Amino acid sequence: MSFRGRQLTDSERARVLEFQDSIHYSPSHVMLPKAMLKVIPSDYFNSETGTLRILLEDEWRGIGITQSLGWEHYETHAPEPHILLFK
Repeated sequence: MSFRGRQLTDSERARVLEFQDSIHYSPSHVMLPKAMLKVIPSDYFNSETGTLRILLEDEWRGIGITQSLGWEHYETHAPEPHILLFK
Protein backbone atom coordinates (compact mmCIF):
# COMPACT_ATOMS: atom_id res chain seq x y z
CA MET A 1 0.00 0.00 0.00
CA SER A 2 1.47 3.36 -0.98
CA PHE A 3 0.33 6.81 -0.02
CA ARG A 4 0.23 9.61 -2.52
CA GLY A 5 -0.11 13.08 -1.07
CA ARG A 6 -2.72 15.54 -2.25
CA GLN A 7 -1.49 18.40 -4.44
CA LEU A 8 -2.19 21.94 -3.25
CA THR A 9 -4.91 23.90 -4.97
CA ASP A 10 -3.90 27.18 -6.61
CA SER A 11 -5.36 29.22 -3.74
CA GLU A 12 -3.63 27.02 -1.13
CA ARG A 13 -0.33 27.31 -3.00
CA ALA A 14 -0.65 31.11 -3.17
CA ARG A 15 -1.24 31.32 0.59
CA VAL A 16 1.73 29.04 1.35
CA LEU A 17 4.07 30.94 -1.00
CA GLU A 18 3.54 34.09 1.09
CA PHE A 19 5.60 32.37 3.80
CA GLN A 20 8.17 30.62 1.62
CA ASP A 21 11.04 33.05 2.25
CA SER A 22 10.62 32.88 6.02
CA ILE A 23 10.66 29.10 5.89
CA HIS A 24 13.94 28.96 4.00
CA TYR A 25 15.70 32.02 5.42
CA SER A 26 15.10 32.43 9.10
CA PRO A 27 17.99 34.72 10.06
CA SER A 28 20.27 34.25 13.01
CA HIS A 29 22.72 36.73 14.50
CA VAL A 30 25.95 35.59 16.11
CA MET A 31 27.70 38.07 18.39
CA LEU A 32 31.40 37.39 18.88
CA PRO A 33 33.27 38.89 21.82
CA LYS A 34 34.80 42.12 20.45
CA ALA A 35 38.25 41.09 21.66
CA MET A 36 38.00 37.94 19.54
CA LEU A 37 38.29 40.02 16.36
CA LYS A 38 41.94 40.67 17.27
CA VAL A 39 42.84 36.96 17.21
CA ILE A 40 40.94 35.88 14.08
CA PRO A 41 43.36 35.35 11.14
CA SER A 42 43.83 38.49 9.05
CA ASP A 43 42.89 36.71 5.81
CA TYR A 44 39.34 36.30 7.22
CA PHE A 45 38.90 40.07 6.85
CA ASN A 46 38.00 42.12 3.80
CA SER A 47 41.08 44.25 3.09
CA GLU A 48 38.97 47.14 1.76
CA THR A 49 36.42 47.43 4.57
CA GLY A 50 38.30 45.90 7.49
CA THR A 51 35.25 43.82 8.41
CA LEU A 52 35.01 40.06 8.35
CA ARG A 53 34.43 38.74 4.86
CA ILE A 54 31.75 36.11 4.23
CA LEU A 55 33.14 32.99 5.88
CA LEU A 56 32.83 29.46 4.57
CA GLU A 57 31.27 26.91 6.90
CA ASP A 58 34.63 25.34 7.77
CA GLU A 59 36.00 28.79 8.64
CA TRP A 60 33.19 29.93 10.94
CA ARG A 61 33.04 26.54 12.61
CA GLY A 62 36.83 26.69 12.97
CA ILE A 63 36.63 29.86 15.05
CA GLY A 64 34.13 28.25 17.39
CA ILE A 65 30.72 29.19 16.00
CA THR A 66 28.25 26.33 16.30
CA GLN A 67 25.05 26.24 14.28
CA SER A 68 22.96 23.31 13.13
CA LEU A 69 23.55 22.04 9.60
CA GLY A 70 22.36 24.20 6.73
CA TRP A 71 23.23 27.66 8.08
CA GLU A 72 25.09 30.04 5.77
CA HIS A 73 27.04 33.17 6.76
CA TYR A 74 25.69 35.85 4.44
CA GLU A 75 26.54 39.23 5.97
CA THR A 76 28.57 41.05 8.57
CA HIS A 77 27.01 44.03 10.34
CA ALA A 78 29.50 46.77 9.35
CA PRO A 79 28.73 49.20 12.24
CA GLU A 80 29.34 46.31 14.66
CA PRO A 81 31.83 43.97 12.95
CA HIS A 82 31.60 41.40 15.74
CA ILE A 83 28.01 40.57 14.65
CA LEU A 84 27.69 37.93 11.93
CA LEU A 85 24.39 37.26 10.17
CA PHE A 86 23.36 33.74 9.17
CA LYS A 87 20.46 32.36 7.18
